[in-house]
Amino acid sequence: MQALPHHYTVTANADSANSNIAISSAGVVDITTDAPAEFGGPGDCWSPEGLLIAAIADCFSLTFRAIAGASKLEWQTLSCEATGTLDKVDRVSRFTEVALNVTLQLPAGPDEDKVVRLLHKAEENCLITNSMTATIELSCDINFV
Repeated sequence: MQALPHHYTVTANADSANSNIAISSAGVVDITTDAPAEFGGPGDCWSPEGLLIAAIADCFSLTFRAIAGASKLEWQTLSCEATGTLDKVDRVSRFTEVALNVTLQLPAGPDEDKVVRLLHKAEENCLITNSMTATIELSCDINFV
């Protein structure tokens, strides 16, 4: 890992003749976003809200992968479904809660308590959720095969 601080630059380009926003960053594929259906958008593009919740699921998964590797935990598949609740608090819209429903499949052998501790450690060390004020709820479904 490179020394901190890290800097990430993303550009959003808008055009008054089109509702879509073009998101770009050096070295990665551009994406198109729009307002979600809940805010009057078409609902057929990624939205800032969806991207934020996707970032949480992705960050949790990447953090778990790193922690499992450092702990020598053999695993096969992980699915992290993240559901964010957007609400109004003190007349300001913000995410108040994110529910993470994680399904982990791994070979028989490890102690289930250790696996649960590593999943919670991934949640506690996710830099995206650590940057938010929303409550994070983690539920785990562990399947030994």
